[in-house]
This record gives sequence, C-alpha cells and structure tokens, in this order.
Amino acid sequence: MERINYLGEELCRWKVGASTFLAWPEHGARLMNWNLQLADGSIRDVLYWPETTDLNDFKNIRGGNPILFPFNARTFDKGDIHFWRAEDKIRRPMPMHGFAREGKFEIIDIDEYGFSALFIPNEAAHEAYPFDYEFTVIYQFRPLGLSVEFQLKNLGTIPLPWSAGHHFYFTLPWHDELTRKDYSLHIPAKQAFRQDAKGQLVPVEKFKTEESFTSQQLSDQIHTHLKSNKIIFGEKNGGDQITMLIGTDPVPENSATIVTWTESKTAPFYCVEPWMGPPNSPEHGIGLHYIPPKKRGTFAVAIRLD
Repeated sequence: MERINYLGEELCRWKVGASTFLAWPEHGARLMNWNLQLADGSIRDVLYWPETTDLNDFKNIRGGNPILFPFNARTFDKGDIHFWRAEDKIRRPMPMHGFAREGKFEIIDIDEYGFSALFIPNEAAHEAYPFDYEFTVIYQFRPLGLSVEFQLKNLGTIPLPWSAGHHFYFTLPWHDELTRKDYSLHIPAKQAFRQDAKGQLVPVEKFKTEESFTSQQLSDQIHTHLKSNKIIFGEKNGGDQITMLIGTDPVPENSATIVTWTESKTAPFYCVEPWMGPPNSPEHGIGLHYIPPKKRGTFAVAIRLD
C-alpha cells in the first residue's frame, strides 16, 4: 500500500497482482477505482471513476463504491421523502442513501491487502440516527477480486434498525470495441419491483432473469427473492465476466436485493448494487434488520473477475 496525492488529498493505493485499487478510507470509506493491467500492458477499469478537477462535491461524484448506511436510497414517512420513523414514532430526517458516503471515518487497520475504517458520526448523523453504535467497513483486495464487509455493533439498550448496501459503478463497456448490447446480466430473482413517488414498492409483472444492458426496463429495477446469492454479468459471447456474491449463504434471505441503475443510455458505467433490502425499508418493513443490544450484525459482498 502507498499514499498518493490526488487533487490535493492524500489517498491510498494498493497493487495486488494485476489489480490496482484506489480508496479514500477516511472520507466515506470510499473505494474510488479498481483497474486491471491486461497481458498486453493495457489497463481495464473495473470500477469507474470520472475525470474531475476537484473533490469538493465528493459524495455526489458518480464513481467507485459509495457506502449506503444506515438505509438505502430514498426513505419516506407517510409519503414525504427524506424522512423516517423508528420504533419511538418520532419523525427524523434521513438523507438519500444515508450519511456514511460523505462521512468521516477513522482507519482502524490498514495493510498491503486492504483496510478497515470506523465511521465517526457528526451532529447531523446523530440527529437522523440517534443510536449508540459502531459501524465499520472492511475491505480486502485480491489479484482478481475484492470482498467488503459491513459490521454494525449495537452498543445501546434497544434493537438497532438498519438496511445498508453498496453502489458499485462498474465500467461499461470495458473494451473499446464493444458496446452495451454486447453485455448481459443474470440475476436469479423471483420478484422485481419499482419504487413509486410515495416510496411504496410496485411489483413488476414481467421481467427477465437474463437481461441485456440495453434494456430500458433494467435501469432502476429492484430485484428480490434471489434463488442464489450469485449474480453474473459480462460479455454475451462468453468472454470476460464479473461474479458478485451477496451475503455468505448460497440462498440469501428473501429481502436481499440487487438494484440495477444507470444515469443514461450513454453513461460509461452501469451500477449493480447489492443491498440488504429494498429502499424505504423503515416504512414498509421489507428488508429492515434489527440488531439486539450488545450484538453485532454483518453484511458481506464479494466480487471476482472470471
């Protein structure tokens, strides 16, 4: 691992085999870029990071893997966006994707293969999520993959609610001579949803478990009830593939979720996002997990290049 200067900030860079990983552990525990050196010496970006001139609006930069905690995407309270209620029935604010992606972290451990970082809540985080806890993000880097685990320890005296996730921005296409039509995605889901303007889940009646990345329906679709924890996407002709494992059980809980999203038809990325549950889990309850007092909850994801 080495420290490098990037746009006036000190970041961490790991070279593990053919892979190079760039992260800012102290700011959002953000993995920013993952690239692979190919046999011919060229570089393939696995996780996209855009060209930018500053990091002032870091939380909104579309790239890398923003950490979504304590809840994913948009929460609602009786139709009002960016609010939620805990068991005490008090309405509280909750930003889009929570507050960890822009938060301060303290490095607990760092070595040549990864890091672990502890979230340091600020006043706004305490207001939105007034619990006593320790939230830790742990990355392990490998020559052709990575694993990342969330650990949430409940230090308080009441059950701790959460439904966290990841927002991986995968470079697509990853070879210059290809386009989106040359790639497909397999998600072994039995149900799919969309979120309406009031935060409720609307079932998608017809969807495919194997879908082209050119599909208009695929973007912003919520996939649940997975028959396997293995999600595979890549070149249709049997070329390079990416395998994502959500959780550690061969068949995850029904609420385990994969969300697929892209900004536009021409965006240089496509997001394949593993979440603990669908958006707005505090209101509808699907995918909302509770950690008993003095216990620890985890959420693990692994990605490998095949």
